[in-house]
Amino acid sequence: MIIPQPSFETLTAERFSEQALALFRYQYLNNKVYRDFCDLLGKNPTEVERLVDIPFLPISFFKTHEVVAAEALPSYVLTFKSSGTTTAEARSTHYILNPEVYVNSFMAGFNHFYGAISSCRIVALLPSYQEQQHSSLIYMVDQLMRHSAIGSCYVSIEDDFEKIFSGEQKTLLIGVTYALLDLADRFQRPLKNTVVMETGGMKGRRKELVRQEVHAQLKKAFGLNSIHSEYGMTELLSQAYSKGEGIFETPPWMRVLIREAEDPFTYMPIGRTGGINVIDFANVHSCSFIATDDLGRLNKDNTFEVLGRFDSAELRGCNLMMA
Repeated sequence: MIIPQPSFETLTAERFSEQALALFRYQYLNNKVYRDFCDLLGKNPTEVERLVDIPFLPISFFKTHEVVAAEALPSYVLTFKSSGTTTAEARSTHYILNPEVYVNSFMAGFNHFYGAISSCRIVALLPSYQEQQHSSLIYMVDQLMRHSAIGSCYVSIEDDFEKIFSGEQKTLLIGVTYALLDLADRFQRPLKNTVVMETGGMKGRRKELVRQEVHAQLKKAFGLNSIHSEYGMTELLSQAYSKGEGIFETPPWMRVLIREAEDPFTYMPIGRTGGINVIDFANVHSCSFIATDDLGRLNKDNTFEVLGRFDSAELRGCNLMMA
């Protein structure tokens, strides 16, 4: 069977559905974990004719199973692991059979939302992620830095930020939330030509704050009108971005659906809160249909908001911050 190749370009609604159904058929046949899950639900390719009929695999399966569609590529090249918040917590593992798919996805996603990476300097304040191995975020930032403008670097809270931000270069400051708040406490000055992007995560380092409070503190400290955010996770190879107010937009090869909390095959209308389901075509070698533990709602323009997590869900890495 031919492996469906993700298309990192704008798709019509009809074409998106066609690709989603092709991926479902491929992953049903080649991903044993996903096939067993679908069979338990009584869902197989002969009964799935519409995008909304596709089963979404609970994200927790990445903690307990090898979620791999591996007919053509029987061995993985990389493993990405979630950060976890305690040493005893099970960590999600995403087995990467073809790193080029991930690179193509985040490079195309960055270009889609922010333009050519070559014109932008990246300053990364990601201490908790640098301390661990197998971080998909660090892998992404490493690759973006290779293609970005001169001066891109990782920094720590002890560095000389007066010097780091002394120039006029277009800059993306990307940081874990608690570290950006630490920086805002000790370094308060307007940041020219700079986008500040938080990746989420308090990790027990600071008092939990709602997103609006976090962004208000960062905007005041850095003299900015908006704070950007990234919605990504170990189990996905694409990212959604917010350019302010916690309103996220997906790239064309990624889509969010909002499921009813008690019925995974009932989808909520615009403006209603439910569980976030994600379709990610870049997950071609694992599972492209993920039911996350996040709560959210869709807006009329197909943007979405993250409103928290299900009460029974474990708090974890990039989703510790409640909106």
